Amino acid sequence: MRIAFYAPLKPPVSEIPSGDRRMARLLLQALAMAGHEAELASSLRMHDPAGDGRRQAELAAAAEEEAARLLASYEARPEARPQAWLTYHVYHKAPDIIGPRIATALGLPYLIAEPSVAGKRRSGPWADGFARAAAAIARADMLLCLTRHDMQGVATIAGPARLRLLPPFLDHRPFAAARAAATGDEARSTGRAALAARYGLDPDRAWLLAVGMFRAGDKLESYRRLAAALARLETAPPWQLLVAGAGPAEAEVRAALAPLAAPVGWLGQVAEADLPALYAASDLYVWPAANEAYGMALLEAAAAGCPVVSCATRGVPDVVWQGETGLLVAEDRPAALAAAVSSLLQDAPRRQRMGAAAAARVAEERSLPAASHRLDAALADAAAHRAAADAAGAG
Repeated sequence: MRIAFYAPLKPPVSEIPSGDRRMARLLLQALAMAGHEAELASSLRMHDPAGDGRRQAELAAAAEEEAARLLASYEARPEARPQAWLTYHVYHKAPDIIGPRIATALGLPYLIAEPSVAGKRRSGPWADGFARAAAAIARADMLLCLTRHDMQGVATIAGPARLRLLPPFLDHRPFAAARAAATGDEARSTGRAALAARYGLDPDRAWLLAVGMFRAGDKLESYRRLAAALARLETAPPWQLLVAGAGPAEAEVRAALAPLAAPVGWLGQVAEADLPALYAASDLYVWPAANEAYGMALLEAAAAGCPVVSCATRGVPDVVWQGETGLLVAEDRPAALAAAVSSLLQDAPRRQRMGAAAAARVAEERSLPAASHRLDAALADAAAHRAAADAAGAG
């Protein structure tokens, strides 16, 4: 099936790394694995981070022009006309105007992956964006929610018949390979020694890893909450924090973590290809996940067999299985987060069991093949829904 793909928040061709760009690219990979021909229909960004009414109006006008351009191109080249339209990540700050216009004009099945509804944005500075996002969600033939938390919000606009759960996923193979390479005392020791030499770390301390861009807002808040929790952590057994990230809020992140009694290893922005080995060599992944949709890095850690300590907020419980692959505590409770970290630092056998369970869970349930099967089924369901809706309209 030829599928037109669109990501109004951030296109997969963006040069700026983020979890959103990562998931957009993974969706394209999963569609290809299922045998579909997916093509990026537009790179127009609809992101309004500040609630600027004028900007929202300008973006809406640009989207209408883009939709007209695409319809003209499909009319000129019928062989390029898509058979379905899939938009990734629709919410009040990045609504989809193009997809519904094209799908309605051409009679296509229209799908949204990761729709999100924040009811409090019905009024206020993002009211226009909310209304447009809600209209797209209401028009969709199939809504693929990445978390159960998102399903609850989307259900206020769309009925359950059009809702499907598409849990966060990744290409687990590089992470599984890194875990295999680190399996066994000798292999793990060798891998840690190489990383320690590369980044100036102490291989004999427990490694607590955090991966996140240095940005103002939720990322910075996560680092501040991390600092508040680790400040309560005993120094025995000996540990150190490894921080992989970079960005404009670096000074603020460094200031937040400066008071820690244990050493901090500043790794900078680690290349995507180098991350699996870092996860596999670490003892714990610790991240408060302030206001995160689910946390792609949490899933990456699990894929590499690194147990996670985080907070049971929003979609995090959909990527960390409580008590099985990691520990979750209530949001913004630094003492509870520190206690969870401490309990696992002092129980190496439990960490190993959790790491093995995490890697197995991801390989079985959150891999590209698993996602491609879910997407393929969703496309078939969307096509059936569109055919039934068209038949009902004709009748």
